[in-house]
Amino acid sequence: MRGEIDADTLVGMIPRVIASLDPTLPVSDLVTMRRQVENNVYLDRMITMLSLSFSAFATLLAAIGLYGVLAYNVAQRTRELGLRLALGAAPRNLRSMVLKQVGCMTTIGVALGVVAAAALGRVAQTLLYGLSGFELPVVIAAAAVLSMVVLAAAYLPARRASSITPMEALRYE
Repeated sequence: MRGEIDADTLVGMIPRVIASLDPTLPVSDLVTMRRQVENNVYLDRMITMLSLSFSAFATLLAAIGLYGVLAYNVAQRTRELGLRLALGAAPRNLRSMVLKQVGCMTTIGVALGVVAAAALGRVAQTLLYGLSGFELPVVIAAAAVLSMVVLAAAYLPARRASSITPMEALRYE
């Protein structure tokens, strides 16, 4: 039913109008179209929000794990980095060296991940009616976000490696 007045007010008026025309006619469970659409997509919204929350948590855990591994790797190389500093390497060069190595690993990981996503997308496409299993903008966005997370996790250990004094590094053990 359409009207010039608010839909909720109209829903309240319909049972009275129907009762005045035919009192034996039952009228129940009247719902506006907006409410019906909200009820139909509630479960989809909830699943989307849960998926978003879990993916954000997984990304955070990956960042923490990467930071731990990279910090350990830099700590193992403290003497080498200190020796490079003592021989005249600029701290900026040490930072860029560590970040380049991480960037190389990230590039390889992203390439392998895109290939695996394409393969799994083909398999998943058989289960998805009318949907694509591989969306290029989504894959590019995911690769970009994960690359930024990796480089952000690598920056702190790289900065710490470049700020250590050569004497501290040579005594480090």
